[in-house]
Amino acid sequence: MANRLMQFFGYEHLPMPLQEVSKLCGEFAQKMDELLEEGAEKTVGLRKLLEAKDCFVRALLEKK
Repeated sequence: MANRLMQFFGYEHLPMPLQEVSKLCGEFAQKMDELLEEGAEKTVGLRKLLEAKDCFVRALLEKK
């Protein structure tokens, strides 16, 4: 069963090139979700990756 935070790593709804950046983070999150057992540290790591993904997407938006 996937970690509850995985629902927030979707990217299909975003326009390009935001999808490209978000997809990379989502793929990494998916791999970590598969490799690691459920626990507090995994959830914190995924949350921090989600925060980083949001920052990366905002960085692209600032360029416009």
